[in-house]
Amino acid sequence: MSRLLRAPPFSLRRPVPLPPIPPTTASRAASILPATRTALLTRLRPLARTKPPALPLLRRYATYRDPHGREIRPLITSASVSRAARSPGTYVVIGIAVSGAFIFYFSNLETVPVSGRTRFNVYGPDTVREAGEMQYKATMYELEKAGARILPGWDWRTVRVKRVMRKLIPFSGMADEAWEIFVIEDPHTANAFVLPGGKVFVFSGILPLARTDDALAAVLGHEIAHNVADHVGERMSAAIGTNIVLYSAMALVGFLGFGPLLMHYVGSRFLDIAFGNPMSRLQESEADYIGLIMMSEACFNPADAVAFWQRMEQAKGEEVPEWLSTHPSNVSRIKRIQEWLPEAMERRQNSDCHTTTAFADLFRRALSQGIIII
Repeated sequence: MSRLLRAPPFSLRRPVPLPPIPPTTASRAASILPATRTALLTRLRPLARTKPPALPLLRRYATYRDPHGREIRPLITSASVSRAARSPGTYVVIGIAVSGAFIFYFSNLETVPVSGRTRFNVYGPDTVREAGEMQYKATMYELEKAGARILPGWDWRTVRVKRVMRKLIPFSGMADEAWEIFVIEDPHTANAFVLPGGKVFVFSGILPLARTDDALAAVLGHEIAHNVADHVGERMSAAIGTNIVLYSAMALVGFLGFGPLLMHYVGSRFLDIAFGNPMSRLQESEADYIGLIMMSEACFNPADAVAFWQRMEQAKGEEVPEWLSTHPSNVSRIKRIQEWLPEAMERRQNSDCHTTTAFADLFRRALSQGIIII
């Protein structure tokens, strides 16, 4: 009791809080107005005074994440390029690389059969045959996927193709190949091709344009000629050089700051127009020549090759300009074949085709009259 009396009054230590006075209508309006005005002024600030994107924050964040971020330097700088350009060792390395490239190129030159053209080829027949086998499997898969029908061996169209092939193969120099013939029923596709390894594909749409066996021999002789000249291996070899140029250019533009994907597209198109398409047109013309000589030595009439391409010209649709195409125009083909016709006719005459043809006609007439019984 004495302790309580000695303690100071409670009001002196902690004043008793008074209950809040409810605001009047005027005071409530006065308190709301400044907040509303402040919010409106905040919303109506000019756009130019807003903060820019926090790019420095990103940089500070990257520096925070990597304590050595400020010490990072590019691998290749203009100073390092200048030093390399002034260094004698750089020219030694370039000289060795260029010399090695020349030695590699000239040591892999060879002569194309029949045409005599010199070309660069590093791939042997086994590698090309393996590539042809892969392409054969891919072609069969695509035909099966599209629901295409391969004509049976007894179909007259297959019989006709086999008849012409039997006469051409002995003069192709590839009689040891395991030849297989596939005639696809597709009246809307006028095409034929021969893969490395002896796989022959003929679409039935080309047969009405190749009205005679001589015209069909021009088509098949052309396709066989691609294998005789090993054009697949030549294209594979040319891809080595074009890929080196393309990816070197991509590395250069990547250093300069351009997009590598864009460079890949632009560079590929440029290399196709500048190198790929001209080479393809050269190979097509070479196959026309080799096929024409082949069919002439097999006693087919080479003049029907001109008639076939004239019909192809009449049946053609819209064509791209020749410099953008992988094939010569039909007009160019007709002109070149007409220039080669005298040589082709001479080859046919040297093959003693007149005697062979006359004997075949006599045998056919005797067989039809029943004089010869088989």
